[in-house]
Amino acid sequence: MYKIGFIGCGNMGSAMVSSLIAKEIYSPDQILVSHLTEEGAARSREMYGVDVTLDNRQVAAQTRLLILAVKPQFYEEVLTGIQAELTPEHLLVGIAPGKTLEWLREKSGCGVKTARFMPNTPAKVLEGMTAICIGDNVTEEETQELKKIAGSFGRFELIPERLMDAAGAVGGCSPAFVYMFIEAMADAAVMQGMPRKMAYDFAAQAVLGSAKMVLETGLHPGTLKDQVCSPGGTTIEGVRMLEKAGMRSAMIEALTASAEKGKRM
Repeated sequence: MYKIGFIGCGNMGSAMVSSLIAKEIYSPDQILVSHLTEEGAARSREMYGVDVTLDNRQVAAQTRLLILAVKPQFYEEVLTGIQAELTPEHLLVGIAPGKTLEWLREKSGCGVKTARFMPNTPAKVLEGMTAICIGDNVTEEETQELKKIAGSFGRFELIPERLMDAAGAVGGCSPAFVYMFIEAMADAAVMQGMPRKMAYDFAAQAVLGSAKMVLETGLHPGTLKDQVCSPGGTTIEGVRMLEKAGMRSAMIEALTASAEKGKRM
């Protein structure tokens, strides 16, 4: 038996696998990963040294802790395919928006234990933010194991399921918006004559450092903003233009749209 199995190993699954190995939560020989194609299986075998298969049922049969790391639209098909291998002793962890604990239990066909992760792609660089939602029938020992897993690739927070859609938006979707923000800042620097690579470095480090200030000082983001805005200075002039363009409203609308879409998936 393996310690943990991954059904699917795309961007998010591979980030989790690599982090678990790097932090020595599991050794490669304790992990079994399924892929849709031989090409994907060969890639995981070569990159991580894990055992691989093209058969999802093998993963379900040979592990009791299963991470369902496929796209949301394939969840039902995958669960139907592995139903015969599932038992009430399995702990099934979904990482997709909209697939509730009750939905996972129902589609498993046998009352498996269920939990949900809502991770994000910065897990690839061990700076992820993961929301964890635990089913009622999950033991304390299993909960601690899930915390170790999530902690291997960044920060985590246990939350009630009613907040999972919000977490999926502000944690899972927002990196895309942050990348757009970095790209836009770099474009502005390029317009001022800065070389492109240098512009990306300045913009990305500014975002990284600013985020670290929020997390480590505990100060309100508005207070930190005010500390940068000297009276009559350059920063407050830029803040005025962002407010004029509706940046706050645009971000709120984007995250709200993402959260509502998650509820419908």
